[in-house]
Amino acid sequence: MTNGNQTTNDSQWGATVRRIAGNQTTILLLVLLSLIAVFSYLQPLFFTAQTASNILTDWGSVVLIAVGATFVIISGGIDLSVGATIGLSGVVAAWFMVNVAQIPQDASGAEVYQALALGTVVAVAVGLTVGAINAALINLARIPPFIATLATMGAGSGFAVIISGGMPIGGPNDFALVSPFSQDTNPFSWVVLGSTLIVIVLGLFLHKSRFGLHTYAIGSNVFAARAAGINVERHLTKVYMLAGGLAGIAGMYVYIRLGAGSPSSGSLRELDAIAAVVIGGASLMGGVGRIIGTILGTLVLFTVQSGLIMIGVAPDWKKVVVAVLIATAVAVQTARSKRRVV
Repeated sequence: MTNGNQTTNDSQWGATVRRIAGNQTTILLLVLLSLIAVFSYLQPLFFTAQTASNILTDWGSVVLIAVGATFVIISGGIDLSVGATIGLSGVVAAWFMVNVAQIPQDASGAEVYQALALGTVVAVAVGLTVGAINAALINLARIPPFIATLATMGAGSGFAVIISGGMPIGGPNDFALVSPFSQDTNPFSWVVLGSTLIVIVLGLFLHKSRFGLHTYAIGSNVFAARAAGINVERHLTKVYMLAGGLAGIAGMYVYIRLGAGSPSSGSLRELDAIAAVVIGGASLMGGVGRIIGTILGTLVLFTVQSGLIMIGVAPDWKKVVVAVLIATAVAVQTARSKRRVV
């Protein structure tokens, strides 16, 4: 009798361990905590509010485009244009504030916040336009998402350079928005909190709304989605415009951080976004992904990058690390898929 109970308990314990080991969120949390522990041991300065502030500030802009990429990837697509859209939207917003609204660079008080609100509207409009163009190329011209967004990436980068003359466009700003509340205890800032709120709302939207359900359905089986009455083209238009709009917000985020709109401010950020989504457990085949995974994936990404720099690794290796993380995450997904089939 005792042996039977022991066998049952062992079986339940094994099932629990397997369930935990197979939970992407749990794995990412353990990885994140392990990274913090290792880097803090190697470099004690890593475990400080200042370092956390730097990581969160980097996280705040990239998590926005990563969330947009999550919607796109779940729907079975890809968007390579978000990095260029960050640069383009920031440049256009800065140019508009300086040359059209004619707000002086030394503006202060309420005038600064009015200018930044106006710039945000312009930046989002630019992002929505890029997203709509992507959707038109995919839905109307029947161009594969990879090629369509690669084209808009090149065009967006080119227009950003043309508008700015290849130089940053300075404008009104308040750097207090991006400064941590406390250098010693509170690493958050207003812009990071704003990004966090947007991410939470979109997470609920993806997982609790009909829009999210349709996104998963299209990514899982587009033919079944059509048969179920989903207007696939209209939905994909909304998905790509959402990704573009978030890239526009990220462009304004970077503008606030730099105090200027720079054509190169979003360079290769699309790689960071895709890496964060894949590390977070989303499948590049579509139909699989969660916002919490993307949030943690982005934190893991920037924790690794910041930690390596603080222990003496050259910054030039950052993109190599991102590429390795993408390859590793995809390899793990492939191995899991094979095990499920077997």
